[in-house]
Amino acid sequence: MLERVTDLVLTDGRLALPEGLVDGGWLAVAQGRIAGVGTGTPPPGERLDLAGALVVPGFIDTHCHGGGGGSFSSAETKEIIRAITAHRRHGTTTMLASLVSEPIRSLVNQQAVLRELVEDGELAGIHLEGPFLAAARCGAHDPALLREPDAATVDALLHAGHGAVRMVTLAPELTGGVRAVRQLVEAGVIAAIGHTDGTEEQIRPAIDAGATVGTHLFNGMRPLHHREPGPIGALLDDERVTIELICDLVHVHPTALRLAAKYVGRGRTVLISDAMSATDAADGRYRLGRLEVDVRDGVATVAETGSLAGSTLTMDVAFRNLVRAAGLGIPDAVRATSGRPAELLGIADRTGSLRTGLAADLVVLDEDLRPVRVLRRGEWVA
Repeated sequence: MLERVTDLVLTDGRLALPEGLVDGGWLAVAQGRIAGVGTGTPPPGERLDLAGALVVPGFIDTHCHGGGGGSFSSAETKEIIRAITAHRRHGTTTMLASLVSEPIRSLVNQQAVLRELVEDGELAGIHLEGPFLAAARCGAHDPALLREPDAATVDALLHAGHGAVRMVTLAPELTGGVRAVRQLVEAGVIAAIGHTDGTEEQIRPAIDAGATVGTHLFNGMRPLHHREPGPIGALLDDERVTIELICDLVHVHPTALRLAAKYVGRGRTVLISDAMSATDAADGRYRLGRLEVDVRDGVATVAETGSLAGSTLTMDVAFRNLVRAAGLGIPDAVRATSGRPAELLGIADRTGSLRTGLAADLVVLDEDLRPVRVLRRGEWVA
């Protein structure tokens, strides 16, 4: 049961504000929004003493396939809600539902379920990760389902979403790839480059056409080589591109995380979970789209090929890993898990930072950077 908060003042918090960390701060909540932030004497109202605990904006996950045993590819609303709830307990207050490659008819049907939850405000939108991907870098996507992005198919998928599709990942080197990027951008959809075997010369035109995201950099793409930089070199090098990083310390080594995040800076780094249904659930055999996935010790791999199959990551762990393992500062982690994702989705005027007037989406973290309380739109969800 969600607990509605009215006229509550959080006191003695270490607040991660846009301008930096502030000790001994207060944050007032009223009618689901942040009513004020400051230091010194708090305003009147019911108080919750945080005893110096860190308060960060609610996490925003732009790339997630499920959790809590539930998949966003499911036709069952209850299963999808279970996945959303699992991630909310870990501090994710805003998220896109990512779909893996499926037959077009299946993707249309899956969107019909998801778009209702988008309309209800439970999800911020839909991310189509496929089917316009390179077979050579398919990862946990069934290669038999991949196809080139012809204009009619792209249009059919966008139409099925009724405006709920916010991002589409594709491989630009496919026939029609750059044209599809333009088509997506013209429709107001984020074009992301991923699962690509393209050379730098094939990636650059897609960026010029409007692609602005590198889907889980390093993973599902041609590796960086000093004589052929490939997609990694092109994406890192272009300031117009925001890069996604899976910060579970399995997909990307801490040194690589640190190098990438430091190079592109706070303005271009976004942490994602790329989580599948096994997240916040037991090890075992699961499905991701049409493929069977084995999860052992929290690591998900395609049963047939051994390829990494998404993650069992939650955004609080990603936040902690960026600070503890990769060695970046808390302000960097806040930007990568809240501020920049909000800007990317065009919702920074509603959420993504601790500012007066924005939604009361926040996470209270203990000294080990583990969530102790989660507030979403002025309601305690954990």
